[in-house]
Amino acid sequence: MEQDQFREALLQYFDELRERVSTENGDWTVKGFIDVYQRIYSISIDTKVLSKVLELLMLPAISRFAEEHGYEIVLAKSQNQYPDVSLISKSNKALCFAVDIKTTYRTGKDKNGRMRVSGMTLGTFGGYFRIRDRRVSSTFAYNRYVKHYVLGVVYDRAVGIDERKIYNVADLNDIPSVARSFEFFLQEKYLIASDTPGSGNTKNIGSTKYLDRLLNGTGVFAKLGVEVFDDYWMNYRTWTMAREEGFAKPPYTNLKMYQAYKKQGAEIFNIPEDAVETEADDKGEYGLETDIPDVDE
Repeated sequence: MEQDQFREALLQYFDELRERVSTENGDWTVKGFIDVYQRIYSISIDTKVLSKVLELLMLPAISRFAEEHGYEIVLAKSQNQYPDVSLISKSNKALCFAVDIKTTYRTGKDKNGRMRVSGMTLGTFGGYFRIRDRRVSSTFAYNRYVKHYVLGVVYDRAVGIDERKIYNVADLNDIPSVARSFEFFLQEKYLIASDTPGSGNTKNIGSTKYLDRLLNGTGVFAKLGVEVFDDYWMNYRTWTMAREEGFAKPPYTNLKMYQAYKKQGAEIFNIPEDAVETEADDKGEYGLETDIPDVDE
C-alpha cells in the first residue's frame, strides 16, 4: 500500500466508526458507567473523559482496518505518549503511520457565520517534535513515521445534564446523552494546525478553531506545506524559552511575523503574501508576556 493510499483506505471504515459512536438519531451510544449492582452513573462532559471513551469505541474499527490491510498496530503505553496508534506495514517496515485520536466540540458560529470549535492540541512542539531521531515520550522516533495523521471527532455538548443522577438499567433508553451530532475527519496534522499554541502556556501545537478547516484540511499551513509547518513549530519559542535562549522576546508568535523573521535572515521565506494567514489574536504584535511557567503536554 502506497503512502497516499493509507488515508483513503482508512476513510472506508468511517461508517463503522459512526455506528459505534452514534445512534440513528445522532445521540452518543454511551450513556454512562455501570457498576456490578447495575447502577448507571451519568458520564461527565469533561473533554478528557469523553476523549478516552471515544478512543476506546473507535479502536476496534482501527484494529479491523489494520488486520485487513496488513498493518501491525502498536498502541501508546501511556496517556502522554505519542501517538495514540502506530500502524506499521507488515510487507514494508519502512511504512509507519502515526494516528492521534482527538476530539473537540462546536462552540457556535462567529459573526461571519462560520462554525467554530473549542480546538484541540496536536502534540508538543518540544520533546519528540524537535528531537526527531530517537524516542522522547513517543512510541517510535518522530522521523520513523512517514506521515502524521489526526483522527478527529467533532460533537455538540448537551446542556442541563445532571451528572449526579444515578439510573437503573431499565432506564437505559431514558438516560440523556452528553454528546450528539458527531462528525469525523482524518487529516495530516499540518493541514489542521494553527500558528498558535493549543492551550494557555503549554508547549503544544494548537489546531484551527474553524470547523470547515478541520473537515477539509485547509488550515493556515495547508498552502505552505509540511516543511514550513515543521520549521515554524520546531523554532517556535514561548516567552520563557526565548529568555532562556537569550532573546528579549520570541522572534515570532504568528505566521506573518514568521515570514518577516525569515526574510531578515539568509533563508528567504519565498511564499506569496496572500498565502500567509494567521489565527493568532495578536495582529503583528508579540503578544502578552506572562509569568506562568511553560509546561509540556
